Amino acid sequence: MGSLDDRVAIVTGGARGIGRSYCLGLAREGAVVAVADLNDPHQVVEEIEASGGKGAIGVRVDVSDKASAHAMAREVTERYGRIDVLVNNAGYMTEATQLPFDELEVDEWDKPFQVNVRGSWLCASAVAATMRQQNYGKIINISSMTVVDGTETLVHYLSSKAAIIGLTRGLARELGAFNIAVNTVTPDYIPHDRDYDARQPPGQGERIIARRCIKREQIPEDMVGVVVFLAGHGSDFITGQNFAVNGGSAFL
Repeated sequence: MGSLDDRVAIVTGGARGIGRSYCLGLAREGAVVAVADLNDPHQVVEEIEASGGKGAIGVRVDVSDKASAHAMAREVTERYGRIDVLVNNAGYMTEATQLPFDELEVDEWDKPFQVNVRGSWLCASAVAATMRQQNYGKIINISSMTVVDGTETLVHYLSSKAAIIGLTRGLARELGAFNIAVNTVTPDYIPHDRDYDARQPPGQGERIIARRCIKREQIPEDMVGVVVFLAGHGSDFITGQNFAVNGGSAFL
């Protein structure tokens, strides 16, 4: 038996990268997984099915669009009758223009907020009715160590990820009466996009590793354990918190 048997989980941005790892990890623990993404999610659905997962569906979604987010929640609820877990993983980061803050255009400033903040809010809003009716649920939001570091040339992105921490705490207050737990997970830099990695300053990876207690590169699978824990019954009395998964590069 898995720790998430009979649970239904939605992972936004689940079709690739770190989101794919969340989907596979939740499925290994017995969850039925809705792989929700703007990109084609069906390769990850096939991976879950091939590995013996109990069930998976692919859902196309634009998390920044209210109608699309609510259609996603409605499709999952109609198919499975419940939504136990939402992982708000979809994000705008690797596409972000890296510039000093006073050289950013307004539309470039707005983009990470549209996906990272508005998207997380809309998806949480979309699943809330089902979770309230169940009197139970788990919402897991994803922040970033750039908030702690104050990473240069990414002030628009890190500001959006700082807002995620505030969103989590506000949602935890509003949803706690319904036994819905809302928490944040904060990863450090995880190389998973070759084009983005190639644009970074030489030696960046080594500098990031050097500041960690655990001296190695962080990989997507490092994030899975805490997400599985927050999705399960063992964390039912934990809400409004921020969990750093960063190899000890900072203690939040």
